[in-house]
Amino acid sequence: MSSTKKNWPKLTLGIRLLIAAHSMSVDAFSRNDGSAVNRRLMNLFDPKASPSRKPDNGVVSSDIVVDTTRKLWFRLYSNTTTAGKMFIPIVVYFHGGGFAYMAANSMSYDDLCKRLAREIPAVVVSVNYRLSPEHRYPSQYEDGFDVLKFIDNPDFEGFSAFGNTDTSSNKAFFIAGDSAGGNLAHHVALKACQHQFSRLKLRGVIALQPFFGGEERTESELKLAGAPLISVKRTDWMWKAFLPHGYNRDHQVVNVFGPNSVDISDLPFPPTLVFIGGFDPLQDWQRKYVEGLNKSGKHVYKIEYPNAIHGFYAFPQLPDTSLLMAEIKNFVLKQLDQ
Repeated sequence: MSSTKKNWPKLTLGIRLLIAAHSMSVDAFSRNDGSAVNRRLMNLFDPKASPSRKPDNGVVSSDIVVDTTRKLWFRLYSNTTTAGKMFIPIVVYFHGGGFAYMAANSMSYDDLCKRLAREIPAVVVSVNYRLSPEHRYPSQYEDGFDVLKFIDNPDFEGFSAFGNTDTSSNKAFFIAGDSAGGNLAHHVALKACQHQFSRLKLRGVIALQPFFGGEERTESELKLAGAPLISVKRTDWMWKAFLPHGYNRDHQVVNVFGPNSVDISDLPFPPTLVFIGGFDPLQDWQRKYVEGLNKSGKHVYKIEYPNAIHGFYAFPQLPDTSLLMAEIKNFVLKQLDQ
């Protein structure tokens, strides 16, 4: 039985309107066969924010180009109150949007990354990776890892320019992301934990309601078929637009601990923090992810918010968003103390 609106958590009119507008634009401007998205019209419903050299509540930002040929860039955020201090962690962040929507400079993600930079505090690297269906798997993972190599290069001086004076060869960094970005965080971390960086040291993964799936229909997918923002129909479309032609949702990058998964037991995969919402249809897949990490012998911490919808952290006025920020800060500080 699917969830009815009377069972959903109470949301303000403003939040409901924003969710409705986003859902409408995703459905209206995406071709049913997963082959195209009308970017020009979609952008009308995805307002963008400019970088700010002038502090916004203590946070400054700038855009840095990695590769002009594929329009790969990232937005760099830093808390000006940490200027001159050493050992400020780096958070490499991947935005959500089903691999097909949103951007690093989308207003909601600009606000979220500013808050991360301010409240952890941290230097935040928000990656603007290529989108599907124009660029299918593995384009997004390649972009993410290439950004890691770019900031690992000693020639990149962006961290010192933003006040991080740590010049050691062990700059602590975390890989984070929400929804599809949480999927990216896992897979980029999987590659990063096997790579020898020159000055970066991976300390953890932070996955906000990560986007995983499979061919089976889970109880939460069926029960919450009418939940806000995410539906089985939309997630099926996103996987179709993301995966190479001929593959199904049991591909190892979708069903990460499924029938085609890669054994990570012997890999030095870092501690992982996973957030799950009680009104997110993806929650059962996220619990399978936590279970898979546990069975692989990895340290994993699960935080559940029973009344949270998918993407709740995009709305700073929701109480769970502040709780999430506090949990992220605590996780980062705990890993830095290890």
